[in-house]
Amino acid sequence: MKKKLNTLSIVTYVLVVVLLLGAAAIAGCYFTNAGGFADLLEEKYLIITLVCVIGVCAIYCWVIGIIYSSYRNKSDLKAAEVIGEDIQEAYNFAMLGLVITDENDVILWTNDLFRERHIDIIEENILEWQPRLAELKDNNSIDSTSKIMINNRNYEVKYLPEAGLWIFKDNTDYEQIYTYSRQQAPVIGILSIDNFDEVVKGEEDYNDTISKVKNIIFDYAKNFGILLRRFKDSNYSMLCTNESFQKMKEDHFSVIDKVREASEGEHIPLTLSIGLATSFPDVVKLNELATAALSIAMSRGGDQVVVSVYGSEMEFYGGKTEAQEKRNRVRIRVLADSLINLISNASNVLIMGHTQLDMDSLGSCLGIKAICDRCDVPSNLVIDLKATEGKTRSAITSCFNKQELEKLIVSSKAAEGLVESNTLIVVVDVHTPNMVMAPNLLEKSGRIVVIDHHRRGEEYIESLVFDYIDPSASSATEIITELIRYASISPRIDVSPTYATIMLSGIFLDSDFYKSNNTGIRTFESSTILKEFGANNALADDLLKDDYEEYKETTSLLSNVKTLNLGVVYSIADKNTYYDNVAISKAATTCLSMKGVHASFVIGRISSKEIKLSARSDGLINVSLICEKMGGGGHFTMAAATFYKSDIEEVEKLLIETVDKYLNDAMSDAQNVHKV
Repeated sequence: MKKKLNTLSIVTYVLVVVLLLGAAAIAGCYFTNAGGFADLLEEKYLIITLVCVIGVCAIYCWVIGIIYSSYRNKSDLKAAEVIGEDIQEAYNFAMLGLVITDENDVILWTNDLFRERHIDIIEENILEWQPRLAELKDNNSIDSTSKIMINNRNYEVKYLPEAGLWIFKDNTDYEQIYTYSRQQAPVIGILSIDNFDEVVKGEEDYNDTISKVKNIIFDYAKNFGILLRRFKDSNYSMLCTNESFQKMKEDHFSVIDKVREASEGEHIPLTLSIGLATSFPDVVKLNELATAALSIAMSRGGDQVVVSVYGSEMEFYGGKTEAQEKRNRVRIRVLADSLINLISNASNVLIMGHTQLDMDSLGSCLGIKAICDRCDVPSNLVIDLKATEGKTRSAITSCFNKQELEKLIVSSKAAEGLVESNTLIVVVDVHTPNMVMAPNLLEKSGRIVVIDHHRRGEEYIESLVFDYIDPSASSATEIITELIRYASISPRIDVSPTYATIMLSGIFLDSDFYKSNNTGIRTFESSTILKEFGANNALADDLLKDDYEEYKETTSLLSNVKTLNLGVVYSIADKNTYYDNVAISKAATTCLSMKGVHASFVIGRISSKEIKLSARSDGLINVSLICEKMGGGGHFTMAAATFYKSDIEEVEKLLIETVDKYLNDAMSDAQNVHKV
């Protein structure tokens, strides 16, 4: 239609020009009397000529009107064929706008809605007018819609390609109601002041730091429209709207940083743990989700916010400081007695760690085994030697003879046949379901215990009868050793020298021979306890020594170190070579010995379907946060992630993107780290 109208426009333009030139020529000849033209021209002929010209112009305009009307009628007919006749009032009432375009996406016709709203778009290209509609046209699905805004009103657009018809539905009122409802949706949270009991000690009214922290909390709540109510000395319930919650997210929950800064210089710094729940209409369910989120925040060491978005993955904010070493012997005794009670009432106990079993995981399993032996409850370690690290496998075969191994260890497949109605399954050094040695066992028993020292992630073993996660511990073996020593059972639990040596080796491994930032007083106390049980220092160290091939592997992994950012390096292993899990971890640790390196990442393939990323930090960067963003986790200074069926190049790209995006969030104040 546009081409035909353009042709008519050109013809009209030419005709007007000819008429004007003719009139000008006649007028010039008449007034100058050139060639006696004025004498020859009689007045009646002039009148006749003007009437003829006016008549021709009138006829031309009438013809143009008929042609344009015929085009318009054709467009109206085309729309009528698509949506039916006599529905003008219907689509006016429903606020439906109709637009018809030609094969070049040029607008031929619009209905009255656009004209009433002063939207003049005839002969414009609809995709140039609204570029977002290009996706709708390319989709080729009549079920697809696109949302756009025109003159501050919201429209949902649908395209019928066969008719060239665009349907615009005005849903401004709906969008406003939806936006308002979303903004006013309830968000429930629970706030807890970490280390409160240790700081207060019965003198809350005289503690300036406590008063300062509470003022910060209440000021923050007032500024962001949060209803805050205390239900425990250190705990507060939070209620706000989603609009306030979004403002807190944009603010990156600065209250946790303000509280941390307010307690700087204190012997025991105060931090906040906050669990928030949103995106569900039932406030009772939101409260349950908020409680679970707070539990995760505290089990990850506190000083952070965990947001539980119903139907989505959890979101983590903060976590810039190490977990404080806040265990006390009374609490440990209570936990130990609870664990012993569960073991004593079980028909048998199955103990397992994580896949690629390391010395810490093995030592933890042996510690639980010692408790079971003291309680005279049958127990076995669930270990698949093929899913065990080389050093650990060597320790198992060298420290135990064949007869001892047959009594001590069962395979994951054989363990399934040992599960009874009253079987207790104890999982150590791991809390992620798909990373345990035998995931199928978790489905066969309703009595599961988890003891771990890694920061809790979103994936967690469900239906637990007992769990103890302490991120401030250097190793799981350290936790088990304390449970053994401080349990109130009499006579005391005894640990054989062989068990104690392997357990000490586990502490050596995870504390990096006491050089890790997670090493604390409790670590040395646990080592002393194991020494009392007869642990052999030299043998424990020997179990972790590299042979030539392992040393060669580590050296190979470090041959391709690249700088990712200032103070951050990474290394990519040969993609056609399989590396030992420990070698990858050791390579990451070795990188930290380089001057100026604050964080290191090493990527290597450990099997045909698995790629391991190991991360280490000197405490200035939270590598656990970065690994969590990639699906892994761990400690503030020691973390890892495993990728299945991925190319090493893909993992490298993911690492670079993640570090670029989250490095600033992972940066930690060095003073906070040194206080731990």
